[in-house]
Amino acid sequence: MEILDKFRLQDKVALVTGAGKNLGKVIALALAEAGADVAVTSRTLSEIQETAEEIREKGKKALAIPLDVTDFAQVESVVREIVSEFGRIDILVNNAVVRSYKPLLEMSENEWRGVIDTNLTGAFLCCKAVGPFMVRRGSGRIINISSVAGVQGIVNHTAYCASKGGLVLLTRALALEWAPYNILVNAVAPGTLVTRHTKETLEKRSEGIPLGRPGEFSEIAPLVVYLASDASTYTTGEVIVVDGGLTQSSARRR
Repeated sequence: MEILDKFRLQDKVALVTGAGKNLGKVIALALAEAGADVAVTSRTLSEIQETAEEIREKGKKALAIPLDVTDFAQVESVVREIVSEFGRIDILVNNAVVRSYKPLLEMSENEWRGVIDTNLTGAFLCCKAVGPFMVRRGSGRIINISSVAGVQGIVNHTAYCASKGGLVLLTRALALEWAPYNILVNAVAPGTLVTRHTKETLEKRSEGIPLGRPGEFSEIAPLVVYLASDASTYTTGEVIVVDGGLTQSSARRR
């Protein structure tokens, strides 16, 4: 097999949550470009419809389904619909995310639960719904999108850090639990990324990053393709930090 063939996802089916915009959309398009058919979900139907259309323009099949990942009945229904349409789910990318940046003493219980329920419990529910199909097939890839906030504390990000840190240990524990079924479970932990909201504060957000700039979505998506592909058949339980050296710089300062 040629080395580049290992990265191709031909005849694979992926489910990407939170795929209406930003990193989730770029990941979905990258998986399609690598050869996968892709189901995309989000709470906002119009956004994922646009993502699905761009996937079809790449010559791949796409399915756009609105989904609240905190509702297990919805998650199960969506997974059944995808399996009915495509026959299988080979790749699950848990990217649905809620952010809340405020001091803990100013955070309500509902705000806390909103972050934890989407970022951590939502990933658990998606794994729980997709898992039986992967177990029966004896193969699968689960890629959880964590954050540098999941591997180190950040001031005024308590709920977000807790949710992403929980996702890191969910990844490691599930990798062990499902290894006998050849289901590989890994996480990607991006640092600061450029979005339409961060461009105006680019200079400030570059402070402390050894490479001197925030990352681009396009610098994260290829790693997800690797973890979804046959190039990563001996990789599981890993949390891969992609942050321009930020966490290493923080450790050095301490």
